[in-house]
Amino acid sequence: MFGHTNEPVTIERDVTAVIIPIGETVTLREGTVGFLTQALGGSFTVYVEGNLFRIAGVDADAIGKEPEPPPAIPENATDEDIEGVIWDQLKTCYDPEIPVNIVDLGLIYRLDVKPQPDGHRSVDVDMTLTAPGCGMGEILVQDAQEKIAIIPTVADVRVELVFDPPWNQTMMSDEARLATGLM
Repeated sequence: MFGHTNEPVTIERDVTAVIIPIGETVTLREGTVGFLTQALGGSFTVYVEGNLFRIAGVDADAIGKEPEPPPAIPENATDEDIEGVIWDQLKTCYDPEIPVNIVDLGLIYRLDVKPQPDGHRSVDVDMTLTAPGCGMGEILVQDAQEKIAIIPTVADVRVELVFDPPWNQTMMSDEARLATGLM
């Protein structure tokens, strides 16, 4: 399943969720009924009693969905191969309110893959937000970090939130502008 939906869901076990756009963590209790409004990048946005909640992909089973498997990498992957997989993973990170990934939104300012002596890699990412006060900022950073960390051979990930230069709509891809009606 991908994109927008209004599928009724019942929480099948207690699950940690994040209130959108505040960013606070809560527990949705088993038996809670709501609607799945967005399923993008392996995480889910659920509407319950007038509020939106983000449920992480690892907790997909709590709403009867399959968790996302870790990405595959080529045998003897080069740093360039890994960088490509990282970009693909970052394209699975979505702002829970905008159905556009953080890469197409232009939120990734820098991606640096450094090989380590033991054959593993260290990854540094600078990213920003569409608005500095966004309550979901830390959640998006954590999502990006987790999705990079599960890539085989990646041993260390640092995702830093930066606000210089300030984000603006010209940083969005043409696809993102089209999807949001800004083109």
